[in-house]
Amino acid sequence: MFSKRSIRLSFLIQLIIASFSLILIFSSILYFYIEKSIFNEKHQELLVYANNVASNESIYGSEVPTPDIYLGLSIEIMHLNKEHLDIDLYETTKNKKSYLTLIYPFNLDELSYLKITKDVTATRALLDKILHYLFIINIAGFLLVVIYAIGLSKMLVAPVKTLSNKLSNMNEHLMRPIKVEELPEEFEPLGATINHLIARIQNFVKYQKELFIGTAHELKTPLAVIKLKNQVTLIKKRSAEEYIDALKVTNKTIDEMNIIVSNILNIGRQEGMQLEKPQEVDVIKILTQKADDFKLLAANEGKTLYMHFEPDGFMAILQVGLLNQIVQNFLQNALKFTPKDKNVTLKSSLNNYGLLIEVIDEGCGIDESSDLFAPFKREGNKPGVGLGLFLAKSAADALGAKISIKNRTDGVVGTIASLNLNSKLSCILPTN
Repeated sequence: MFSKRSIRLSFLIQLIIASFSLILIFSSILYFYIEKSIFNEKHQELLVYANNVASNESIYGSEVPTPDIYLGLSIEIMHLNKEHLDIDLYETTKNKKSYLTLIYPFNLDELSYLKITKDVTATRALLDKILHYLFIINIAGFLLVVIYAIGLSKMLVAPVKTLSNKLSNMNEHLMRPIKVEELPEEFEPLGATINHLIARIQNFVKYQKELFIGTAHELKTPLAVIKLKNQVTLIKKRSAEEYIDALKVTNKTIDEMNIIVSNILNIGRQEGMQLEKPQEVDVIKILTQKADDFKLLAANEGKTLYMHFEPDGFMAILQVGLLNQIVQNFLQNALKFTPKDKNVTLKSSLNNYGLLIEVIDEGCGIDESSDLFAPFKREGNKPGVGLGLFLAKSAADALGAKISIKNRTDGVVGTIASLNLNSKLSCILPTN
């Protein structure tokens, strides 16, 4: 029922111990309070008797005694060898009867004292009965605590079992999000996290299917071109130049296939990057180095790359290879679609989530209604396989970052590719 490291068992034991200790402490305090109160009353009663006798009054004062007061009460004068000014009160047991005795100074000159003894057997029996009842109540209370603790522990782990059952019935073909509103408030963050994970798995499965289908389609097309070109060439004898042209087309198509295969291999390399040990790095420093590399490439193509980084430093623990892959893809796409004599901007800024990295171009824009992160998805009339953004999205998911691409809204035609990193900000110490 319980495992060695069961949270429920630990909670159950702690709740039982705490509740039983509370019951025991409360019962003990209650019993000692009752006992103290009763014997204080008896003590005060004996003091009143002693004061009346010492004052040569009636033992009961001005009150008319009832017959039951005489029962169990005895008064005698005793002499001691030395003066004893303190008032003593003690309880004795004789013949299974309990007596409460008070020693009270009577005549100090004669060293005489009053010894007043009261039979408190009935009172002691009453206290024993109270103690017995309290003991029974404690046992019953302990049993109720055990039953309550078991029920409470079951109630607390019920949402976990519900989540476990729902997750165990899921597979890659049937994945449904958990209804967070049906969970207790304390489990809502867990349900939201599981739903986020389910969404990522669904996207992964979806893109993997599209990747397999797209790969088959992309490889099938050049193969069909090669076969058709060879068939047409073999229909009749042709000149050497025609055979050379056919071979050139074949080689060109094979080169396109090699590009497709290389991009598919990059997917496997990216999975290897995800297994790299994360490092604590300065993201701003990495962006600066990457911008310096692409600045020369942009100038060679007649374009200008601007940089604007805020803050001066941003420390994050991540896989550097994945971050480089995303930023490099953003910059490559921006330079590819930006016309000559236009600008590309790489910038960073802080927001409520963390560090926002943006690549802003002046290209042709995008169709925001299409899924740009799907494999083999192409935009514009530029050459490419269509796996770059797919790899960037996979890398961002591995980093736990947010990635998006949207059109500019500042009146200039172009796109904004953004990556939002969630991490802690750190001050960069100056170096001597």
